[in-house]
Amino acid sequence: MKALILAAGYATRLYPLTINRPKPLLPVRGRPMIDYIMDKLEELPEVDEVYVVTNNRFFKHFEEWAARHKSSKKITTINDKTLSNEERLGAIGDMQLVIKEKGIDGDLLVIAGDNLFAFNMRDFIDFAKRHSPNCSIVLHNIGSKEEARRYGVVKTDEDSKLLSFAEKPAQPESTLVAICLYYFPKDKLKRVSEYLEESKHKDAPGNYISWLVANDSVYGFVFDDEWYDIGDKSIYEHVKDNYKG
Repeated sequence: MKALILAAGYATRLYPLTINRPKPLLPVRGRPMIDYIMDKLEELPEVDEVYVVTNNRFFKHFEEWAARHKSSKKITTINDKTLSNEERLGAIGDMQLVIKEKGIDGDLLVIAGDNLFAFNMRDFIDFAKRHSPNCSIVLHNIGSKEEARRYGVVKTDEDSKLLSFAEKPAQPESTLVAICLYYFPKDKLKRVSEYLEESKHKDAPGNYISWLVANDSVYGFVFDDEWYDIGDKSIYEHVKDNYKG
């Protein structure tokens, strides 16, 4: 199994913190944010290589980080060659770039480089394997429909299958929100290119999940533990000193 960390954004909402440093390398309790994601991947012996896709502005930053970081996994950094927020390929575009450039033909775990979470990755992978060859995603029970309006909201059946997905709905159907952590069995990787052929929305991963729900079977692993999506400075200021990991 391969893992892909999405780290090609420009994080303009965190300026000036991210003008000269990529968001996943911002410090959280004295360590780069991405280190905590790597800690979670260490729980998975079946993951033998971690790809980190980034942009041309921050490629050297991640190369230097990878050279310093001690891990049992091989870390490969990939440059998507973009230079600005306007040029970015988007999360789904970057996924397709890595799949094609590296010839990935096995199971793929995809994680956003700006999400911090406390649940055990082993539990998610075991869940995903039970539902393979279908795709699985991680869902957080955020507890409040008012709060859920800020995210992609899903509804599931009694077997954890996604029935619907709505991006930032005015009237959420549930308090389950999707986080950018996906498991794609090898037979489903072709779905990425199929989606891109049909859609112009290459950035927001939620649009892809919505498409998958309509065109395939997707299952959701629910957790209630600590989770942060580092979307702006206020969240980062809270997380950098308080994240427990």
